[in-house]
Amino acid sequence: MTVEIKSDLVKNIEKALAEIRPYLESDGGDISLIEVTPEMVAKVQLHGSCQTCNVNQMTLKSGVEQSIKKYAPEIKSVVNIDA
Repeated sequence: MTVEIKSDLVKNIEKALAEIRPYLESDGGDISLIEVTPEMVAKVQLHGSCQTCNVNQMTLKSGVEQSIKKYAPEIKSVVNIDA
């Protein structure tokens, strides 16, 4: 993957995170993109209340992953990296 393509991909993922961030912040949480692997897995880190929330995996798959795939359909999956 060229640097330009990866840069565009990261920009699109950041757009997706910006779309979902207000919902996470309203519950006292946040999210950061850590990296995109060569296998097209977006690694994110949940912050604040999202780290200990008992439905964070549902939020990750139903909210975050769907939003990222809308902006960056080439992403195969989204995983949370624990702090």
